[in-house]
Amino acid sequence: MFSLKLTLKEEKHYFLLVKKVLVNGQGMLADLGVPLSIFNKIKSGGKACVVTCLFLFKGEVVGMKKNKVMLVDGMALLFRAFFATAMSGYYMVNSKGIPTNAIHGFVKHLFTAINTHKPTHVICCWDMGSTTYRTEMYPNYKANRGEPPVELIPQFDLVKEVVEELNIPNVGLVGFEADDCIGTLSSELSQHSEVMILTGDQDILQLLSKNVTVILLKKGYGNYAVYNEEVFFTEKGINPMQMIDLKALMGDSSDNYPGVKGIGEKTALRLLQTHKNIEGILENLSSLTKSQRQKIETDLKMLHLCRELAAINCQVDVRCSLEEAILTIDRMKMVNKFQELELKNLDNVLEQDCVFPAEKYDKTTL
Repeated sequence: MFSLKLTLKEEKHYFLLVKKVLVNGQGMLADLGVPLSIFNKIKSGGKACVVTCLFLFKGEVVGMKKNKVMLVDGMALLFRAFFATAMSGYYMVNSKGIPTNAIHGFVKHLFTAINTHKPTHVICCWDMGSTTYRTEMYPNYKANRGEPPVELIPQFDLVKEVVEELNIPNVGLVGFEADDCIGTLSSELSQHSEVMILTGDQDILQLLSKNVTVILLKKGYGNYAVYNEEVFFTEKGINPMQMIDLKALMGDSSDNYPGVKGIGEKTALRLLQTHKNIEGILENLSSLTKSQRQKIETDLKMLHLCRELAAINCQVDVRCSLEEAILTIDRMKMVNKFQELELKNLDNVLEQDCVFPAEKYDKTTL
């Protein structure tokens, strides 16, 4: 019988975990989302390959669904997890003297999201230092943020080690923010896959598109506000790309850029709903109130600068293939890393079938 020459990771994902082959009436294989390298292997097998696929699928012929890629804003999860317990002075210091509260909470957030939203692929994106092209454009960008707490600093590198042991790619680029990496990967991957962005940062909402949804973390674990283009428009009355101009007009106190002084969110939304974008507003200054016109004319240079600061760069030099991002967590590698860091009390999220769909989780190993 014909045998596909797939790697163990490919075989586990494409034949044991996700039934992703569609056989039409003529017995031909159709490419409806399988990465090209995998499709070519299947396609080259011809009729014998179809028989093999059907054998592995126990005779079931199923419709192919799009890949579901989850892009994770790593820093958003890590900081949220840290401050959730740090406010009460609880840092989960292990026997080596290393705080682990942020890592522990990160894992809970990550696996809870995987269990809830069921991605087939996961990629984790990271900030790579506080100096970026935005701070070069505007030195006060995020200058209102203090140094990270000393208890959090050792967890920055350790959490990436944990992610690596979960077989999840870490992506980041010096000089750019995680948002830029997410924007770039989202733009590329959404052409052939469904993309879900997990974050706590509303700036990411500008990336919403036909195949891109944003999952905003809310208080606690497993609580989300899920946005698509329709939900965003219903809430704001503008489209996602207009959010860049919204932030340019009203500024962002969190990122420490002012926008146009005296223009708040309500006024900015009304202006964009009427005039579409900053160009439209400037072309119709005479129709604005005297106060609005004076404010915009006074801060015109800052308005254009803030627009550049607010826009996520979707052309960053980062790449991650679907093959690299397949969600195939090796339970023993994970357990060994968790034991090394002395992470405990994670049974509730680790025993879910979505995390280990090919095998039942044995909680006695932790």
